[in-house]
Amino acid sequence: MSRVPGRSSTALLAVILAACAAAYGVVAGCSSGTDRGGGGTPNGQSGAGKAASNEPVVIGHYGSLTGAQATFGISTSQGIRLAIKQANATGGINGRPITLREYDTKGDAREAGSVVTRLCTNDKVVAVLGEVASGLSLAGAPVCQEFGVPMITPSSTNPRVTVVGDMISRVCFIDPFQGLVCAKFAYEHRKARKVAMLYDQAAPYSTGLAEEFRGAFEKLGGTIATSQTYAEGDPDFNAQLTTIRSAEPDIIFVPGYYTDVANIAMQARKLGITAPLLGGDGWDSTKLTEIGGPAIEGSYYSNHYSQQDPSPTVQKFIATYKAEFGSTPDGLAALGYDAALLLFDAMKRSPSLGGKDLAAAIATSKDFHGVTGTITIDADRNAVKPAVMLEVKGGAPTYVTTIAP
Repeated sequence: MSRVPGRSSTALLAVILAACAAAYGVVAGCSSGTDRGGGGTPNGQSGAGKAASNEPVVIGHYGSLTGAQATFGISTSQGIRLAIKQANATGGINGRPITLREYDTKGDAREAGSVVTRLCTNDKVVAVLGEVASGLSLAGAPVCQEFGVPMITPSSTNPRVTVVGDMISRVCFIDPFQGLVCAKFAYEHRKARKVAMLYDQAAPYSTGLAEEFRGAFEKLGGTIATSQTYAEGDPDFNAQLTTIRSAEPDIIFVPGYYTDVANIAMQARKLGITAPLLGGDGWDSTKLTEIGGPAIEGSYYSNHYSQQDPSPTVQKFIATYKAEFGSTPDGLAALGYDAALLLFDAMKRSPSLGGKDLAAAIATSKDFHGVTGTITIDADRNAVKPAVMLEVKGGAPTYVTTIAP
């Protein structure tokens, strides 16, 4: 998904994460054989409520902390760290502090598989949180399934992620719903009847969302005028956009990640294309408008929450996050926060911290009140929840409407 950074950026990140770890009472990076937090018994079998010691409960996170989609991993990490800080301030897991082990995937699927293996074997974590990109979650999930370690992805929306097995859950909606949300918005709210699609042919997130959008939009009565593809990181979209311009679509559906989307928007405007762009939650980054500037104005994307939501839960989270990190949390930060808190809630309900017990407790989560909505995990370990549509307006995501399941 993203490019591998140079040594200097990686070293700088390590310093930043170490400082964050010291500030929040968590540990980022390697572990030297810490047990799964089960009071010294294999696989944490002594249970959250029955542990005789105050040994830390160790959880893991893997994410793209560097590279072209680094804001995804950093936002998620900060949401998780805030949740850990708050949980530890109120007693942790039944008196036991929570400790974090965190690794950078660098946006690479092979790296994702490697670091998740390290979390499960060397660090012996109780559970894993991650990844954002569906392709990277599909690399990490089989490892967690093999070792019997529950994994919650905060924001991977491809349906195949939880199909991997009973250890894998998520707190975000999935692409069949997100595709329907985008299609309904285009057809009913924007009155679009002819749409062009431009998607990343190698990314499971992008191809899956494009397929779901196409099916839903055509079922509503719309037409896909042309369907074009690109590869992540391509610098030139002129050929695809020229074809799209000839098709004269009402909207261009671009279910990619923010770096490519911003570049596509700029090149589209240079070609005289005025149709708004429409996409999914992969757009959710401040970098979208930093890179895209005026070219991305008036475009739309689906997301998990809105910063304008007046809910006390949302506004309290935003205020606390701003105080901690000096910035407004995006949807990835909110999902990381919700994933961690839902995990902690399941730990307190679980008869033990053993993999099967904890996975079962996660899977029975119902009406959990999170920042991104009330979360109920269904029979396929997916979250049932609404989506919001946002417009890029004045350089910021602005709430337009909510679309329920």
